Parts: sequence; C-alpha cells; structure tokens
Amino acid sequence: MKINISNFDINLLKKKALGWANVQSEVLCYLDSNDYNQDKLSKYSCLIAVGVQEELIVKAAGSAFEQLKRFAANNDKWLFGHFNYDLKYETEQLQSKNEDFICFPELYFFVPSYLCLFHENKYLEILSSSKPPNQIWESIQAHNVSSNQNNTPIIVQNKISRKGYLSTIQKIREHIIEGNVYEMNFCQEFYAKNILLDPIALFNKLNNIARAPFSAYYKLNKKYLLCGSPERFLCKRGNKIISQPIKGTIRRGENLDEDEQLKLKLYNSVKDRSENVMIVDLVRNDLTKSCQIGTIQVKELFGVYEFEKVFQMISTITGELLEEIHWVDVIRSAFPMGSMTGAPKRMSMELIESYEKTKRGLYSGTLGYVSPDGDFDFNVVIRSLLYNEQDQYLSFQVGGAIVYDSNPMDEFQECLLKVEAIREALEG
Repeated sequence: MKINISNFDINLLKKKALGWANVQSEVLCYLDSNDYNQDKLSKYSCLIAVGVQEELIVKAAGSAFEQLKRFAANNDKWLFGHFNYDLKYETEQLQSKNEDFICFPELYFFVPSYLCLFHENKYLEILSSSKPPNQIWESIQAHNVSSNQNNTPIIVQNKISRKGYLSTIQKIREHIIEGNVYEMNFCQEFYAKNILLDPIALFNKLNNIARAPFSAYYKLNKKYLLCGSPERFLCKRGNKIISQPIKGTIRRGENLDEDEQLKLKLYNSVKDRSENVMIVDLVRNDLTKSCQIGTIQVKELFGVYEFEKVFQMISTITGELLEEIHWVDVIRSAFPMGSMTGAPKRMSMELIESYEKTKRGLYSGTLGYVSPDGDFDFNVVIRSLLYNEQDQYLSFQVGGAIVYDSNPMDEFQECLLKVEAIREALEG
C-alpha cells in the first residue's frame, strides 16, 4: 500500500509512526536520514521495521557470520539488525574482559512483521504480514505523540577521569613512537545508574538537536539504542560497495563567515588529513577482500561535511564487488570498521582492550538493513545513547583517533565536542 504524504507535516508523521511502532512490539528498528542533503546514496528518507516474523539471536561470538548467512539464505526478505563490535573475536580472534552493562547480543537480525518505507517524503509504503496496511495507516494517523520531554536533567559520570584520560593518550603516543601502531581510536564511557526514562521522548529530543543522517531508534527487549550517527560504514548499491569513514572534527561557527573559516581550517589541518588518509588506506585494503582487482577508488578525499553541531572530514571509497560474494562476507571482511579501530587494525584493537575500561558492545558496531534485492546500508554506531531499562543503566561512549602529533587536552576537548548534542539532550 502506498500513500501520498507530500502534504503532511513529515516530522510529525514520522514521530506518530515511531510512537505507534513502539507500542506494537519489543523489537523495533527506526532508521532516519533526517533529509540530509549531502547524502546521495540513501534510498529512503526513513524506514521503520516493527515486530518479528523470524529472528536470529547470537549471544556469543564464534560462528555468528556463518549463522547469519544461513539465516539470510532462508529469508530472502527485508532484514534489519546489528553487528556488535565484539564480533572482532571472529575476525581477529580478540576477546574483551571489560564490563558490559548494556548487554546487547553479539548479533541480532529479524524479518519484520510490519515495514514502513518513506520514499523521499513523497509517499509512504506500508508492508504487512498480518494487519491490513490501511488499518496500520489509520492507527499511525490516530496516534498521539507524547508531550513528555524528559525534562529532568540526567547527570553522567566519567568512567575515566580527565587526568587518567590525558595520561592514557600519552601512553598511546609512546606506542606510536615505538612503531606499534600509526593511529589508534581510544574511547571513554560516560554513564548514569538508577535511571528511569522514556526512550522515545529522549530519542526525539536528541534527533531534533542532532538531525544526523544515520539516526536510529532501536529497541530489543528492554535494551535501547538512541543513535545520532553521522557516519556510514558500508552501503551496497547493485554491484558497487561504498564506505565513508569519518576522521577529522571541528565545531560549527557562530555565523556563516566563521563557519567558512572553520571549514577551511579543518580541510587544511595536517593532523586531520593524516588521520583521514590512514583510515582511507585501511578501508581500501579491507575492500580488496570483496572487490574486483583494479576497481577500488577514492571517489572523494578530505570532503568537509556540515552537521548541526560540527563539521566532519569524510572520504568516500568505492569498489565493484566480486561475483557471487555473499553480502555477509562483505561486512565480515571490513569489520570492525577502521575508523573505530586504527591502523594496523589488529594491534590497535589489542591496545584498545588494554587501555579502555568498558566493553564497547554495540557502540562501534553497526546497525542497518538489507533489502530483498541484496542491497544494504549500515551505519557506524557513534554519538549514541545506550540504555538497559531492566538494570536502569544509561551509557554513551566517545572517542577519537590518536596519532603522533595528538595533543592530549585537544583530544579530550574534541570528545566533549562530539557529544555536545547528547549532553544537551540529557542535561538541557
């Protein structure tokens, strides 16, 4: 069923659809591009997958990718789900002994019972395995959007003190000087305990502030991801694969003139270019495992993209896929994404486990969809809140790439800049 929605208030309609979906099932994946005009690859402005026809839950790494291949072979339908960062156990045989208070499974995918596809905000397509689509449309229109704004400030704590963070950055620089790594992504956790909140209201608040192109509201049995990610991990369109790693961040200005000055400063930053090109080379190497020889190209190097709170340096790498390669193997060959590990990847991940205090879990993993024709789009789970409703534990992590000329205090300030939208949503 297709409905013309060109005359509707699209933001209100999406909130109604999300609110309706949230009361239907304990499993829900809402993906919102927020009409980001610098992204030319998204097929849909918004997707909402609700309820479960079939599902795959993998709680411990070991054979997750192979299980997903078998699951996908039996379900040539729409699939939604996530890959946890700690699937690195399968790609690099690395484990984590750090604590995880959110506890998403290592991998989860499902075939939805209902699916709402927003096509460029012109029409809404509703697919359903049970209820008549017109009944779903009537329920969406009738849903009242909650006025709850989560106005009670939520104050978070650092898992690592500022002094400890600065000291760790210096230790990582020593590893770089010794030649162990060239670049390493180091993350820290902020958290709050005994928190009761309305995840929908908090997500709407965050989404209104960040308006990120890879935003997501993901509910999986009392565990929530409220995501304001600006970064695409991998996208498949036909026989082409596209990756768009981010490395390089600077704040927005107070006016247009200052914006232009800051964009130019980021573009010309030797440090940020160094970070970016290292990850571009890593991604190119990852894509050689799934792409035809001679087809991997850097379509854009050091592109500066505009977001609500920051400018980001993004590069675009493409390749033509080998014939008959399975989409799961495309993901596996590039996972975890280089922008969240460092270079070389394995040694960076070993050092990450040595210096970080929290298991990353779904943070630094990826969430997305696979369409029946085999195309897919997956984000990088960053700029995100994770919430375990049962344990009343709220968490977000943030990090940055550490290179030889990193200044520890500058890195700390960059972390705060990256989570400005989250802090605003939590604290007001």
